[in-house]
Amino acid sequence: MGPGRARNASLADGEFLDVALSTVRTEERKGYIERLEAFVEEHRARLEELLRAYGPGSRPAEFGRYALIGQPDTLVILERMETNPFGLRAQWEKELETVLLDDLEFAWGPRIRLRR
Repeated sequence: MGPGRARNASLADGEFLDVALSTVRTEERKGYIERLEAFVEEHRARLEELLRAYGPGSRPAEFGRYALIGQPDTLVILERMETNPFGLRAQWEKELETVLLDDLEFAWGPRIRLRR
């Protein structure tokens, strides 16, 4: 589908999660749930701050931005953003509009910026 033809998915259809999970490499699949739980524990304070600052009811969210924040799928997306950022960005660009990923990447803060 290429970046110019990527489509915008709705939050309810599970496509964001599908794209994120598609970047879990074969060797990462065994034990992935445990690694995701460890990611949440390791980043709990950062996740709470993200939710407070950009989640539902926040000032930025009032303007329709940061729609992924507060969604359960976002934990997988953030874990992938930390673990396989280039794979996530490449797959997302093939399948979805990037604005929601861009917003999430901005709100999560720098580890690595992938926007071109």
